[in-house]
Amino acid sequence: QRAAKRPADAQRPADAQRAAFAELHAISNFSFLRGASHPEELVRTAAAFGYRAIAITDECSVAGAVKAHFAALECGIALIIGAEFHITIENAAEVAADAGAVHLVLLAPTRRAYGQLSALITRGRRRAPKGEYALALADLRGCADCLALWVAGARRPIGEQIALGGELKRLLPNVWIALELFLEGDDLDKTAHALTLSSRLGLPIVASNGAAMHAPARQPLRDVLTAIRLKTPVRALGTRLDQNRERCLKPVSKLAERHPRAMLEETLRVAERCAFSLSELRYEYPRELVPMRTTPAAHLRQLAEAGAKTRWPQGAPPNVAALIAKELALIAELGYEYFFLTVHDIVRFARGRGILCQGRGSAANSAVCYCLGITEVDPARQHVLFERFVSKERNEPPDIDVDFEHERREEVIQYIYARYGRTRAALAATLITYRPRSAIRDVGKALDLSGDFVDLLAKSVAWWDNRDEMIERFRAAGLDPGSRVAKQFLHFVKAILGFPRHLSQHVGGFVISAGPLAELVPVENAAMAERTVIQWDKYDLEALGLLKVDVLGLGMLTAIRKTLALVRETATRRRVASMADIPPEDPETYAMLRRADSVGVFQVESRAQMSMLPRLKPACFYDLVIEVAIVRPGPIQGNMVHPYLRRRNGEEPVAYPNDAVRAVLERTLGIPIFQEQVIELAMVAAGFSAGEADELRRAMAAWKRRGGLEPFEKKLIDGMLARGHDRAFAERVFEQIKGFGEYGFPESHAASFALLAYVSAWLKRHHPAAFYCGILNSLPMGFYSPSQLVRDAAAHDVECRPVDVQTSGWDYRLETRPLVRSPGDSAGRNRSLLERWCGRPAIPQGGIASPATKNSREDDSETGEGPALRLGLRQVKGLGEDAARRIENAQPFRDIDDISARAALEDRDITFLARAGALARLSGHRYQAHWDAAGVDRPAALWQAAGGRRRYRT
Repeated sequence: QRAAKRPADAQRPADAQRAAFAELHAISNFSFLRGASHPEELVRTAAAFGYRAIAITDECSVAGAVKAHFAALECGIALIIGAEFHITIENAAEVAADAGAVHLVLLAPTRRAYGQLSALITRGRRRAPKGEYALALADLRGCADCLALWVAGARRPIGEQIALGGELKRLLPNVWIALELFLEGDDLDKTAHALTLSSRLGLPIVASNGAAMHAPARQPLRDVLTAIRLKTPVRALGTRLDQNRERCLKPVSKLAERHPRAMLEETLRVAERCAFSLSELRYEYPRELVPMRTTPAAHLRQLAEAGAKTRWPQGAPPNVAALIAKELALIAELGYEYFFLTVHDIVRFARGRGILCQGRGSAANSAVCYCLGITEVDPARQHVLFERFVSKERNEPPDIDVDFEHERREEVIQYIYARYGRTRAALAATLITYRPRSAIRDVGKALDLSGDFVDLLAKSVAWWDNRDEMIERFRAAGLDPGSRVAKQFLHFVKAILGFPRHLSQHVGGFVISAGPLAELVPVENAAMAERTVIQWDKYDLEALGLLKVDVLGLGMLTAIRKTLALVRETATRRRVASMADIPPEDPETYAMLRRADSVGVFQVESRAQMSMLPRLKPACFYDLVIEVAIVRPGPIQGNMVHPYLRRRNGEEPVAYPNDAVRAVLERTLGIPIFQEQVIELAMVAAGFSAGEADELRRAMAAWKRRGGLEPFEKKLIDGMLARGHDRAFAERVFEQIKGFGEYGFPESHAASFALLAYVSAWLKRHHPAAFYCGILNSLPMGFYSPSQLVRDAAAHDVECRPVDVQTSGWDYRLETRPLVRSPGDSAGRNRSLLERWCGRPAIPQGGIASPATKNSREDDSETGEGPALRLGLRQVKGLGEDAARRIENAQPFRDIDDISARAALEDRDITFLARAGALARLSGHRYQAHWDAAGVDRPAALWQAAGGRRRYRT
């Protein structure tokens, strides 16, 4: 990104230092399972060979263009954006690189041409299933500004090729013939055909490598990729493999031995016309969100001020008001108003529909986002660092992640599509790359190894770094570890790691534009119906500064919404209408958490969190923020957990080198636990600018995967030494920064999650029946199975009633009925019911949970009429929701014959119900229910049509 900010002329050497050649046709590994080199490898090799320019032209794709763009800026070589296509003459939907298809390469010389190219890719991809495309020659009419290379082979008769060339000239004003020679025995024929076509059609010829890899050493890997793509072992591919290693970039001296100088120089004339760069792309935000006769800045200010009045009816605190003013000024200066307005509009829709949502991540560092209702992190109660969210030096739009109820997120997605149309909104892509397991499986199949052996290796990747274990596994499978096959297997598995496999859809990152999105980035079909994705992932979007709004799903929001609805229906004392009504800093809630009674509580229900809760002893909300963040690989690897606990318990003194460091670390007792603290520490202790500190954050997040922290180590340590800090302190800080490479939370993110943790803990403490009912109806989510949650509910003195076809619905229910037993007796009855239902003792897992005391609840249990939890039919293993809904709608029943008839149940449905004990009130013991189910008569279809009833067989 730093390179991108320098003038292009300063990055490129003089043309005299470059050879008289430009590569106009090269595919990377983003032509999935065809190219054998990363885009960066192709660009760097071209620069090393002295090429004037290189075109990355993946098949119907620009997915690797962004990575090539930044590599070209670093290397000082011009990058040409393009794509190759195999277009069937018969307009068929099949795509194949054979004699029946026209092989074209389109290059984008201008921004207008790039838009045409992107739209063509979109058209072809949207017509075909995911991973394919379908284009006809007529589709080229919209690409008049593009430059076209016609890769003409020698397999088609010359007469047909002349006719085809005439059609291409009619459709595309700028066409060249690309001559690619691979020493495959037909080079003379190719050259003769090219010269004939050139003379007959008046088309110039350009030389090309037609590269699919940056070096000939990648040819064996390309063969393996071909085998994976064709789902055929390498040994059985025969002539479908390349004949040699010539489809690679070559020194210009070698090209000069095969092509006349005029053909090499013609590549320069093509390259000189290609002035377009991805740096020219300018994102345009949707503008319909601003009312007439007002400006975006004024409208955003109005919304923020109205939100501030709602948040602070008595007036915002002075420091918060100053923070809001500062943020609004910076947002206006950078022109990000439309971004905030877009997210606000989505959140406004969700809240209008009663869909719980909450922003998290770096957006929680914004007071403006809090005023707009996007986040719930109160800047008056929480330390926020706006530079973590928006920075002038970063020169990129902020990233806002908003969690919605996972069961209702689809409503929000459809609203976005309806609001902006599918031509202006699409999901970002997620690049799926080869990891150890997938690499082992695919390479094993390509080398035709035993399926059982490959499956065993893939399932036990833990041995990968243990050579002795690896050798033993090979020997156990009867394969000599020193054999050629074993060595090849290991070599190719390591070589393919990190290679792109395919594009998938992002979990919820939407890209929304003012104009047609396809003119900005190609759009293609996703595997899921009615979903479209762009060809760039979130890192590409971030690098180019394009807007992405993350519309994510969170199960706990669904559970909280359902729990609050149940509380409103059943509670007679305190009715909690929303999360805002939940009282803050409830002592009983924190007391419950200090006992590690947190089964089902958001973020603190894992075994690691349960073991930390009694040690950290949270007593206020900020303690919960630290609790959420400290049990993470980053703080653990950075050796931050034990020093913090020792200081919290008074076992270790807390000291600060100076007041500036104290201001950053005082709230965490001198230990950097959050990412924001690392950024601030780099700024105040080492003299980093806000932009440099943010670059450090990015580097520490990725250094475990690809390195990049080394340049910061010297700058950080030297900066601290220059400001009077001792070397031991500086080195300790850097080691802690390295620990964050394993994954550390930003403070704002932890605060957002801590709020949900507190809300869910409060609901569990004061309304346990509603809490367990809500969470059970929101599964799957969290760590625990339904039976574990029900056992924990029983331990908290919630009466749990078994599943029953007479009263149970699909969902769990709360039943308000007078209790005839004391709470203690009810707990005993719960245990017997659960032991019968679960088939095991009803003890909370781990024995950690402690029952709530009777007079501390607000769910009316002290009145003797507390709600009981009725198990839902969703708990019956094997029973589908449709059958359960039919049972629910037809209740009550006289006998098994009646339920079978009126609920239209199959024999297997009756069996599932009998096995779960759900027929107990109809047949008594569940064994008797099995016998009764077996006796249900199934009358003929004619008898059913005549209105006949089912009968027991006698």
